Amino acid sequence: MDSSDTYTPTSSAPLSQSPTSSSSSPPPHPPPTVVMSPCAACKILRRRCAEKCVLAPYFPPTEPAKFTIAHRVFGASNIIKFLQELPESQRADAVTSMVYEASARIRDPVYGCAGAICQLQKQVNELQAQLAKAQAELVNMQLQQANLVALICMEMAQSPQEFPQQSVDNFISTPPHSGGYQSGMTFFEENTGLNSLWEPLWT
Repeated sequence: MDSSDTYTPTSSAPLSQSPTSSSSSPPPHPPPTVVMSPCAACKILRRRCAEKCVLAPYFPPTEPAKFTIAHRVFGASNIIKFLQELPESQRADAVTSMVYEASARIRDPVYGCAGAICQLQKQVNELQAQLAKAQAELVNMQLQQANLVALICMEMAQSPQEFPQQSVDNFISTPPHSGGYQSGMTFFEENTGLNSLWEPLWT
């Protein structure tokens, strides 16, 4: 019994030192809490946005109108179903298409995006017809230019043969005159004038 009583105080000494050493160290800080705002879809639907929400990457909280338009036409359950059936690489394009189709349906409840597509196809057809007409006019102008160039080349090839004959005709029609006669008299008029002078000598 005495040995047990003497052993008890010696074992209690290190136990009394442990709280003093732990009290000197500062208490550890709690980890910072990250407050994540819900996506626009969950905020509009008034539900808790899960960590792996399928709508969060495509409907950020800064663009609530994007989900409002798509939700008004397709509904939240259909949007989620569409996205879950597609691979992640195609979901962004699918969301863009749904938002475009929903906007077109709101603007035109009868035809929707089909009306916009038909209008665009009509414009494409009109532009193609105008392009074909312009190309035909261009080809016609090129043919006219080629014919004109060929005609000019033919006239230039024939002009050296016709030039001497034209010069002879011009020389015959307008011969040179001597200084004693009038400039407007022709060679025939000159001869007739000389014959009239010689007539009294023969009579």
